[in-house]
Amino acid sequence: MSASSTPSPAQILSLFRSLLRVARDFPDYNIREYTKRRTIDAFRQNASLSDPSSISSAYSHGKSQLGVVKRQAVVYSLYAPPLRSVMELQQVPF
Repeated sequence: MSASSTPSPAQILSLFRSLLRVARDFPDYNIREYTKRRTIDAFRQNASLSDPSSISSAYSHGKSQLGVVKRQAVVYSLYAPPLRSVMELQQVPF
């Protein structure tokens, strides 16, 4: 895709899914949930964009953020906390 062309809806959806998929790679519950929440919020905020240049700009920003999130997931996996969060523990039925 060139810098001046508008991304297709399929490309935007693919970016959204990629960001959510990478968010699952974070070992820490808080970081994982923050990344998912931030991704959803950003896409909702940009859903009303209609200008092709602003859509292209938001898409390119999202692609760069995908690279950042991928690198951060690797770093966080190297330094994963030894204990799981209370939010991740299985509830034992009484």
